[in-house]
Amino acid sequence: MKRQKRIALVNDITGFGRCSVTVELPLISAMKIQACPLPTAILSVHTGFPNHYLDDYTARMEPYIKSWEVNGLAFDGICTGFLGSAEQIAIVLDFIHRFKGPETRVMVDPVMGDYGKLYPSYTQEMCDKMRSLLGVADLVTPNLTEACQLLDIPYPEDGIVTDGALQQMAEALAARGPHQVVITGLHEGDFIKNFLYDAGHMAIVRAPKIGGDRSGSGDAFAAIVAASLINGEGLEAAVQKAASFISRCLQYALELDLPWNYGLPFEEYLTELH
Repeated sequence: MKRQKRIALVNDITGFGRCSVTVELPLISAMKIQACPLPTAILSVHTGFPNHYLDDYTARMEPYIKSWEVNGLAFDGICTGFLGSAEQIAIVLDFIHRFKGPETRVMVDPVMGDYGKLYPSYTQEMCDKMRSLLGVADLVTPNLTEACQLLDIPYPEDGIVTDGALQQMAEALAARGPHQVVITGLHEGDFIKNFLYDAGHMAIVRAPKIGGDRSGSGDAFAAIVAASLINGEGLEAAVQKAASFISRCLQYALELDLPWNYGLPFEEYLTELH
């Protein structure tokens, strides 16, 4: 019997700024998959604004999860995003153990840092805990900074890394659990490069560099890749779809002259996703 697929989204809910669940839910829904948020926090705006309100949801996550369990819910995919503490990472690890069925695909976006530095909220304990998620992941999508942190290796000077080194990193990450790895957001001249590892197969997907960094781009990328995989597409096709969609949104953001912290104006192209 045909039924609609569903993905659990473990991430924060931010009211303005187009990031986290606020981006993931509409994109995944547009791809005909039910998106089910498991909030880690609720924010008025993201932390890229000068003032933000934050309601930490850690203490409420367990009873929320228990309700899902009692109601017998099951998921085709579980996607994790930004996690705010070591305690939250432990809760998410337990959640995955409880809800990961034989066909459930777990996709971990280890939102830890960028440009060789961890985000201010990240501690060594959190880095250690985040590595434990590799053991339950089917796909992990770190940027270069996060890949180095997960492997506990130095960040390359000026962020310059060869394809051979990326292959070694991807293989090392895969050896810890996930059979699919995408090292994202690599700068290569006028292009942004994504390095893919898929059960021993390597590929590279490039997209033109358009403007600067923009909030929510990583969430959009992870959502489109996750939904594409749940819909049965291959990893390379999924990454190409995500990269192409984000490129269109970035170009439109330039036309609108949107501040970086307003995120991707994805609404304009939402009906093109399938």
